Amino acid sequence: MSQDHTVKIATRGSALALWQANHVAAEIKRHSPDCETELVIVKTTGDQDQTSRLESFGGVGVFTREVQKAVMDGRANLAVHSLKDLPTQLEPGMTLGAIPPRAPRADVLAIAKGAEPIQSLDDLPPNARVATGSPRRRAQLLHVRPDIELLEVRGNVGTRLQKMDDGLCDAMLLAEAGLTRLGLNERISLVLDPASFLPAVGQGALGIECREDDTATLTYLKPLGDERTVAETTAERTVLSELRAGCHAPLGVWARFNGDAEICVDAVLLTLDGTVRTHVSEKGDASDPAAIGIEVANQLKAAHDDIVG
Repeated sequence: MSQDHTVKIATRGSALALWQANHVAAEIKRHSPDCETELVIVKTTGDQDQTSRLESFGGVGVFTREVQKAVMDGRANLAVHSLKDLPTQLEPGMTLGAIPPRAPRADVLAIAKGAEPIQSLDDLPPNARVATGSPRRRAQLLHVRPDIELLEVRGNVGTRLQKMDDGLCDAMLLAEAGLTRLGLNERISLVLDPASFLPAVGQGALGIECREDDTATLTYLKPLGDERTVAETTAERTVLSELRAGCHAPLGVWARFNGDAEICVDAVLLTLDGTVRTHVSEKGDASDPAAIGIEVANQLKAAHDDIVG
């Protein structure tokens, strides 16, 4: 940390990533008025190539690796990620310095400007064209609406919405948190209940990463953390971590508090075409969220060995 107390924040350059980085910068300043902040914008391979499928870049970490590198090589003090994009296995020498309070974590159905509102997935017309780049969203949608024509869509939120308005598709699946943070709530036609359409691991949460030996940055980040969000996301990320060795299938996990001392975790694992869906529900002591995650993962493995075996 430089003597003038400037914290350099590495981030992608999309509108949503910049919102998240500026939000973290404002929170650091609120808790530490003597601290200045500076954004270090990193253009990732996933941002530069808007046509190839994410799997072609190696899948996990495609939007985080190059941002992490800016912290690891000293260009920045910390990196702000959407936690759902951050691999459960962090790079050596890196740590999660804070996970702030979580935004809404549901998935939503967005529709083109001027289109008739959609009140449920049943309202989508037969063979409707729905765009999403997420295997998890694709599989869950196909499970309830196998007639749907799914289209791949890439790009930042604004670009994707414009493609829909230009006629690419009838509807689009997106994260509620992203639209809310960008002030685009009016584009949401239907919020999908997390109880039946399970979100991604860590969806709606930010992960602030720094070097584990950077005590000054860790001190600035400490007030930003939220214990409940840490516990929920620990349970969710443990499910993913335990399945990682054999699981590249669509996985949804929804962890939430029941009172102050108990966490409930629901998880679904599906085949890519949505024809097979395994659901597991477990609860446990909030003081050991990883144990709940391990139990859920073990049950998924036992029930769905055709996917994770």
